[in-house]
Amino acid sequence: MNTSRRTLLGAAVGGAVAVGLPNLAAPAHAVPAHAAPALATPAPAASWQLKWSPSASRDGLRAFETLEDDRADSHTSYGPHITTEGDNFRFTMHTRDRDTSTDRQRHEVTGCRSGDSFLQWRQGETWRVSYSMYIPSSLKATTTFTHIMQMKQPGPGTGPIVVQSLRRVNGQQTIELKIFEPNILVGRTALAPLHNTWTDVVFDLKIGNGTSGSARWALSQRGSTIVDTTRTGVDTFLADRVRPKWGIYRSLGDSSGSLQDCYLLLTNMRGYQLV
Repeated sequence: MNTSRRTLLGAAVGGAVAVGLPNLAAPAHAVPAHAAPALATPAPAASWQLKWSPSASRDGLRAFETLEDDRADSHTSYGPHITTEGDNFRFTMHTRDRDTSTDRQRHEVTGCRSGDSFLQWRQGETWRVSYSMYIPSSLKATTTFTHIMQMKQPGPGTGPIVVQSLRRVNGQQTIELKIFEPNILVGRTALAPLHNTWTDVVFDLKIGNGTSGSARWALSQRGSTIVDTTRTGVDTFLADRVRPKWGIYRSLGDSSGSLQDCYLLLTNMRGYQLV
């Protein structure tokens, strides 16, 4: 609205006769005020509702839907590889550990348990997970896959939807987020500044088929943003529902000599739904 238009409207509201505006007096046949249709009440703005807030010291591994800990019994003498350590969830990986597919290693947790039920991430919904992660320098990026978070459809034989990975790019260690198919990069940054310190993660997922999905990925340290990027118009749904996974899942095909005994710590895990 231009300045002169605002001036005229202001004069009209103040009771003066505004040149160029119609006479606001009601005609004799006007509908009585009490019969006027009521104005619609605006819908409340969507907000993030906390749905999941586990504590490692209080809830232990019951914070998750399932555990995938040394599924092939390759290193039973060590004991559990997924444990709690104070308020942290710890994933320990040794070079000798093997998954049921022997060309890779996997110690992961799946899903978000809330009381006696699990969060159900469905098509058309938007979810957020936030947490802090500690990546030691022994957990390195590799030339083949090393995933530390995945979004998947539950059930055997289904591929990832989204992966957060430690990947060597032109010889440099990086951390990245990708839409797995068709290999769409959401964001990537150097891994070295994240080693041996706590990093905060925020991940938002709008679950949609075809081009109706989106993903946001943000990393920060001590309130300083490292990366905050969003990719829209992407496919983030396969079937049934989406379920998050965390841990260490890596290929043994690395050619950079980066595989060694290592671990990953997660804490302050939260799950929110946009409603």
